[in-house]
Amino acid sequence: MRILLLGGTTEASQMAKTLAAEGLDAVFSYAGRTAKPVAQPLRTRIGGFGGVEGLTTYLSAENITHVIDATHPFAAGMSRNAHAACRRANVPLIRLERPAWAPAEGDRWTSLPSIEDVPDALPDTPSRIFLAIGKQQIGLFAAKPQHHYLLRLVDQPEAGLPLPDTAVVIARGPFDMAGDLALMREHRITHVVAKNSGGQGARAKLEAARTLGLPVLMAQRPVLPSGDVASAAEDVLHWLAHEADRGV
Repeated sequence: MRILLLGGTTEASQMAKTLAAEGLDAVFSYAGRTAKPVAQPLRTRIGGFGGVEGLTTYLSAENITHVIDATHPFAAGMSRNAHAACRRANVPLIRLERPAWAPAEGDRWTSLPSIEDVPDALPDTPSRIFLAIGKQQIGLFAAKPQHHYLLRLVDQPEAGLPLPDTAVVIARGPFDMAGDLALMREHRITHVVAKNSGGQGARAKLEAARTLGLPVLMAQRPVLPSGDVASAAEDVLHWLAHEADRGV
């Protein structure tokens, strides 16, 4: 058994610790979007594979027998490539996926089909937006330049931002409710924009928004190919054992 773990999330790091504790042969793969990724207890590679063709070649060259996709719920391109490459190479694939968030009593959510739909849903009058979506889709919000945007990023931006009025906070999660409450009060936030990533590491901003009575514009997850899905590292171990019993 030789496992490729596609990572970049808290769940991926937990999965890496579990695989290492079990003494399993595994490679942890980072996409390479952050300057200082978290160190892992597994052999680590950083960077893309070169699409479906490149990943298929990698699976064969490295004798990969199983793939665990623990990428971010919004990293749809990687998940789709992994699904296609594993089908080509006849390699079993499981997705480790954290449950999506659901609104609770007191939440003021507007659910939107995708992150691309969010800018049009923002108010026209100048507002103060906590744009809690990472750095990949910031450019979408150039369509609403009248707002002040608070950005929380893992790394300092290397180039100029496409938004004329921004404040940038460099921080890596997990975050807590008290910290996010203080952050929103300090920046006088009026609206929160979020992706429905799920999990605990970034939930605090939703709890803070509820406490402050702020509206949240919530982009829903992209649709991914169907297949085996687990919600915990232990479930993945059971799946690995089952696949091994099948002689895959």
